[in-house]
Amino acid sequence: MSAGECDPRRRMPVPLLVSRIIEVATLHANSWGVGYRHLIENGRGWVLSRLTLEMEEWPAVDTDYRLTTWIENYNRHYSQRCMEIADAATGRTLGYARTIWMVLDMRARTSVDISQLEYISANVTDRPCPIAPQSRLRPITAPTRETMHLVSYTDCDFYRHMNTVRYVELLMNQFDLSFHDKHDVHRLELAFTSETRYGTNLHVKLDESEANDVKAQLDDAEGTTHLRARVVFNEI
Repeated sequence: MSAGECDPRRRMPVPLLVSRIIEVATLHANSWGVGYRHLIENGRGWVLSRLTLEMEEWPAVDTDYRLTTWIENYNRHYSQRCMEIADAATGRTLGYARTIWMVLDMRARTSVDISQLEYISANVTDRPCPIAPQSRLRPITAPTRETMHLVSYTDCDFYRHMNTVRYVELLMNQFDLSFHDKHDVHRLELAFTSETRYGTNLHVKLDESEANDVKAQLDDAEGTTHLRARVVFNEI
């Protein structure tokens, strides 16, 4: 990892790791013939529905890291893909991620039955992912802190909705540099509930009532929730 990719503490930033997880998932699906390049021919594409990331250690500047992925579960609605993040030189495990994907019909904006993707079903493994499943993220009714964010051009991807990495950046930017200097992200949970389009004014609600275990919720002006999230920090 180069110096230009690092955060102020000379480590991999959370948004970059999330970006790498999505890239590896995309490359793996493409290698099976069920990736974006194949699905888009029928006006379909993979979208991320849930992400759970748990890290014991973060890659540092000038170190190499390795991501290993496998399919843990699969049904007609979702594909559950896991990843191990490891130090490439020593093989030491740094953390794990569990991601849940669905196929979206780009015209109807509805989910597609993926049970016909037999190659995925044939390659489900029994390798466990040792991190706990995503917790139930409940609505935030009494936020302790609130901010606003207008979804702009650079927030949006080729699906014309807010990019996953931009959500993560928005969450990380709710905490100032001095806080990040003293805390590591140990666990991140994302649950997407509605597409966020260009021009949406997001109401960012935080519940910091439990020390170092922050809940977040992103709502629009009509009260529709677009994302629920949880960030667990370790003090250093």
